[in-house]
Amino acid sequence: MHRMRTPILFFSILLLLTGCPSEPSAARESAASQVSAAPATRFNGTDISQDPVGGDFTLTGHNGHPVSLSDFRGKIVVLVFGYTHCPDVCPTHLLTYAQALAQLPPEQAEAVQLLFVSVDPTRDRPELLARYVPAFNPSFIGLTSADGGEAETQAVMKLYGATAAKQPPQPNGFYSVDHSSATFLINRQGRPVVMEPFGQTATQLAEDLKTLLNQQP
Repeated sequence: MHRMRTPILFFSILLLLTGCPSEPSAARESAASQVSAAPATRFNGTDISQDPVGGDFTLTGHNGHPVSLSDFRGKIVVLVFGYTHCPDVCPTHLLTYAQALAQLPPEQAEAVQLLFVSVDPTRDRPELLARYVPAFNPSFIGLTSADGGEAETQAVMKLYGATAAKQPPQPNGFYSVDHSSATFLINRQGRPVVMEPFGQTATQLAEDLKTLLNQQP
């Protein structure tokens, strides 16, 4: 009699064990459905977090020293492409972002860094950028190529899908540069998340900056 109980007990335990995985599987499915049901983050600009754009870069800052995007890990970076002789779009961008930062609490404004990448590095040397860019906000940093050539800045534009085309000069030698007008918000990990079109209000930009600032690092 004792010999028969051992196999029966063994098979009973075996059946119980084979039934166990179904509960964790159901739990995993429930957790997955909860994740998929979570609402997506909404921005005033376009969410580009899944797009293959962005990357680290190093250019020359308006103080004459190298500046890399990765220097600002842990901050939200605003990336603006433009040039100092721009008659309308660029000063509007810089002024509007300065107004947006003014709408943030001081501790949040300090966690945002604007980088202005020149699309006209021949004219936009560090000395000129130093007079132009911080005039909108002392924390803003102007960036250009080290030698005045276009290769370095064009490489950065390519990373972010920005474009620029120098126009034929006028008789007095002055020329303009047609360039894309979108700006980019980059999260604390250095990943582009939002593309802001030209014309966004300071309040819209401030709301998107707050959203990124409130995300978990």
